[in-house]
Order: sequence, then structure tokens, then C-alpha cells
Amino acid sequence: MTDWTEKYRPRSLAELRGNDKAVDAFREWAESWDDHREAVVLHGSPGVGKTSAAHALAADMGWETVELNASDQRTADVIERYAGRAANNATLGGSSGADDTGGRQLIVMDEADNIHGNYDRGGAGAVTSLVKDAGQPIVLIANEYYDMSRGLRNATREIEFRDVGKRSIVPVLRDLCRKEGIEFDADALERIAERNAGDLRGAVNDLQAVADGRDRVELEDVVTGDRDRSMGIFPFLDLALKEADSAREVLHSSYDVDETPDDLTKWLEDNMLKVYDRDEAVHAYDHLADADVWLGRVRATQDYSYWRYAGDNLAGVAAAREGTKGGWTRWGRPQFYHSSSKTADHVVRKLATAGGVSMTTARRELLPFLAAMTHHCKPRDFTVRMAAAYDLDESHVSFVTGSGETTNKVESVVADAAAMREELVEEHAGGAFAGTPAAADDGETDGDSETDDGSVNTDADDGSADADGGPDEAADERAAGVDGEEGDDSQTSFSDF
Repeated sequence: MTDWTEKYRPRSLAELRGNDKAVDAFREWAESWDDHREAVVLHGSPGVGKTSAAHALAADMGWETVELNASDQRTADVIERYAGRAANNATLGGSSGADDTGGRQLIVMDEADNIHGNYDRGGAGAVTSLVKDAGQPIVLIANEYYDMSRGLRNATREIEFRDVGKRSIVPVLRDLCRKEGIEFDADALERIAERNAGDLRGAVNDLQAVADGRDRVELEDVVTGDRDRSMGIFPFLDLALKEADSAREVLHSSYDVDETPDDLTKWLEDNMLKVYDRDEAVHAYDHLADADVWLGRVRATQDYSYWRYAGDNLAGVAAAREGTKGGWTRWGRPQFYHSSSKTADHVVRKLATAGGVSMTTARRELLPFLAAMTHHCKPRDFTVRMAAAYDLDESHVSFVTGSGETTNKVESVVADAAAMREELVEEHAGGAFAGTPAAADDGETDGDSETDDGSVNTDADDGSADADGGPDEAADERAAGVDGEEGDDSQTSFSDF
């Protein structure tokens, strides 16, 4: 089912309904950009047309659009690598755009009011520097203007988009019905507009949900289909993973949750095993894998119309369940959700360093695998080997496994992992702890250094003799949980990581 908000997204500023003054100010900002070269912030409630206005403006001006989406990690590095490059260098077509208005790029950054904290480390400062020096027009989009940093507010022009009134929403709904060949009662459209109180996007979603499978929309259909527009993520998880009788019900409810399909995928994947049995999970993972393919296509192409296909597969997760689930379930925040802060970053960095992969690969591929394999510290021996291999403490093990940080289970896993690390380090230290130096032609070795987190850091990355004639240090690398050549049987379990 095609998402109407995408299918009928305005292609020009002239097609936007409501906020005429804001639209005029936005157009004036673009047409005079050469004179002031300021970035602009569009702020206002969700669903009032801020993002649509940005894309419509780009179409009117003949500009390319480069979007750094909310689901991306907005660290200083990412912002400088992508948005910074787009804002300061040549356009995608190869022209500089300095003297050609039609050759410019419009840089669109969503959720500018949420760039802060440990996860977006350096992000707010990077955006502020970017908007001051950019060679391309930049649009920041925010729900709460004063949640943005003072420096960023001072460096930009602001335009407020107000809630769309009922008088502006009803004509939009009327036009959609006519385009879809659906008859309607005027009172039904009035009711939908009233229920959404300024949220045009929500009104369109409501109309689509009510009209699905019908040739006519009547007031009775709207009253029966009235929804709670502010549905929280936990009621949605109850519905999707335990209660819903149909995938369609879950799909329609997903429109009510203020989360992107990317984040909804994380929530469902991380909580599904709390209630699904093995056979249900097998079928559900097929749908999650398909959703991830579509989300990857969104990230690669920046075409957010593919989100609807990811949403269809999230409904498939609910369809994989046999019957309803009773009782109360404690849902948890995704372990690699963007507000997991420095604990997530620390664990991902450990995985990336040990595996010789990027942080992105570690976050998207290694961490979900380990989380599934060690859920609630089961099997225990595997969890201990994991904690030893990556030198994880209680907070890290709790983060990966979902078990409480202060529980005896987690504390005993970390204690056994520490003992395992000490045993392996001593075993492969070449007699260093007994005062017996390792063999070397010149009698000198380069000493290992110890990092802040206590892990062993060696000087020779490839395990070969270094420039000073030091010995092969691959054994110490393996003892620290870093990939190396195959050791004895007591070490082979670390190769799994």
C-alpha cells in the first residue's frame, strides 16, 4: 500500500497548504541567498510541512537535495564528511554552483534540535561551524527551536511553521479523495481534520487508514476508526508483538508512533525474542531482513519513499506470530538505539578494534549478532568468552546481553572473564611475569603498553619483528582479544569473535 503522504507530497511551494507567510519568507530566503548566504531553520510542530517545504523549494529552484537524515549518526566526523563536503565542494553534477543558481545543492538536516549529547559527540559544534562557512544553502529542520544550541540559533535565520488549521486541512483531504476516486461525507473529513488539530500529515494518514478498502468515507467510519494520535512506542510493541489480530492493524498503528521505520525496526528486533518462540522468530527475522534491505536502500539513495516497504515488512513481523500473547512484558530500549550514549560507543569501538572493521560495521553487524547469541547471558560460557575477548565490564555486558548491570549473573560473568584474560595473558607472556625475558637476538624487546581501559596494546600490528628487533607479539594480541594467527586449543574460542 503506497503511503499517501509520499505519493502526494507537494512538488512545489505553491502546492503547500497553510503557512503562507512562512512559505513566502522561505522563498525569499532562497531567492536572495547570494546576498546573505545564511542557513535557515524551519521549526514547528511535527506534520506541518517543514520537510515537504524544503523539498518543494529545491524543486522550484532547480537545486539538488542532499539530506542528512535523523537515522544517521550525526557525529562531527559524519557531518564534516558528508554535509560538509556537499556544502563546500562541487555539486553532484560536477559544477561548482557558485555562479549557477540551478546547479546548487540544498543541504537538508532533519532533527536539528536533537544534535547533542554523547552520541552526537561534537555534532552541534560541527553544524555551527558548517552553517557559518558553507558554500551551499542549508536548511535545518527542528520541532523545538529553543532546544537547539544558542550558537546554532545565532548563526542561522529562523522561520516558524505554525500548526495547519482545519480550514486548510479539509481541502487537502477533499482533493485526495477525488484523486483516489473515493466518495466522502463532508462531516467525515471535518472530523478527521478536528482530530488532528494542526497535524496535516496525521490527517492524511488517518484518511488513508479509514479509506482503505472502501469506495466511500462516511462519518460512522471515521468515528469507528478514531485513533489515539500520540500512541507511544510501548503500546505499539504490545500491539505488534502480542495483541494485534492482523498485519494491517499494525501497519496503520505504526503511522501513529513518532518513530521512523528505521527506529521501529530496532525496537521490534530487540524486544521480539522476549515473547516469540523459535518458529515465530524464524519467520519474523525474514521480514526484519527484508526491512533492513529497504532501509539500506533509503540510506544509499536518500529516497525516503522506500520507507513504506520497510513499514510493510514490520507488519510482517506481527503476522509471524501465532495467536496472541498474554501477561505483562517489560520492553527495553534497543541496545544500539541512538540514545544509548557512551556505553554503546565504547562497546562498538571494542568490537571494531578487535575485528579490524569500521564502527558502522561493528554497530550494524557484529553487535546485533552478539546480542542475540548472549541474550540474558545464555549460554553462559559463550558470554564469558565474549566478555574476555573484548575486555568488557559490567555495564558493557549488561548493554550487550540485556541483563541488569548489578545482577549476580552479570557480575559473575565479568569476574570469570577477568580470570580467563589473566590466565591467557600469563600463558602467552613468554615468561615475562616470572622474570624470564622472551628470546630475542639483541636481548631487547618493545614493552607492551596498557590503555586506559586495561587492554593490552602492542606495537607490531602484523605480529612480525619490529624495527628494533623485538619479538613476534601476536600471542599478546590474541590474549587481548585481537585477531591473530591460530594459537593453542585454550585460545581457539576467541577466534569466534
